[in-house]
Amino acid sequence: MRGIILAGGSGTRLRPLTSVHSKQLLPVYDKPMIYYPLSVLMHTGIREILLISGPEHVDTYRSLLGDGSRLGIHLRYAVQEEPRGIAEALVLGGSFTRGEPVCLILGDNIFYGHRLPELLRREAGHLDGCTLFGYPVSDPERYGVATVDDTGTIVGLTEKPARPASNLAVTGLYMYDGTATERAAALAPSDRGELEITDLNLGYVREGRARLVNLGRGSAWFDTGTHDSLLEAAMFVQVLEKRQGIRISCLEEIAYRMGYVDKERLALLGKELSASSGYGRYVMELAAT
Repeated sequence: MRGIILAGGSGTRLRPLTSVHSKQLLPVYDKPMIYYPLSVLMHTGIREILLISGPEHVDTYRSLLGDGSRLGIHLRYAVQEEPRGIAEALVLGGSFTRGEPVCLILGDNIFYGHRLPELLRREAGHLDGCTLFGYPVSDPERYGVATVDDTGTIVGLTEKPARPASNLAVTGLYMYDGTATERAAALAPSDRGELEITDLNLGYVREGRARLVNLGRGSAWFDTGTHDSLLEAAMFVQVLEKRQGIRISCLEEIAYRMGYVDKERLALLGKELSASSGYGRYVMELAAT
């Protein structure tokens, strides 16, 4: 399975923070926002990853993350000239995915859960069609909402319904089989001129090949598209890290735990980050244990 991170969009709801910066480069407590979706893909066992962003920001991502070799992964980059819908990411990534299954994640979505990596690897292992990930919310009318049968098969999918049939919001994490790129390319643009991810998902729903995994209790999900949600996510990360003495979405630690780098390489990564940085000290101390 290959991974795609869509870090495009103009971030208008976060201006003036995003007047000159890409939204997904904003800090979420102690690290750039982009670290969080990248960590999800790495936890899933994905090492071939494409990052898509606007033409004015893609070089900044390349400067921050490089080609991924320091983390034992392979990072490539592509440009989305204008925001033309989430599903366009699959079209832009067509030559990258080459007909393989793909996990697409939005660059402003943050996921956390102790058993989440195990869950993601399991779902990737028996993907058949399309797997979406739902999260119960108190205001489902703001999101795409899924209804499922007793087996978890999606039987209904509605974007921002006035009267939601369930409280399961569809998050910005999607797993697709090897036909997703071809399906996305065949979509007709919506009235707002975008390739809608819901239209792509509905194709799988009509075939009875769309599942929803309810992240539910024990997990956290943040869509950091507003000032309030950005602050809430940062506070969540701060509290958890301070109380437990861990670092959420520490890419260097994940690379080590997943066997992508060895302890010697981990120590070098910590030194690169600087001992004067709390993040860097954490990596160095991990390498010393």
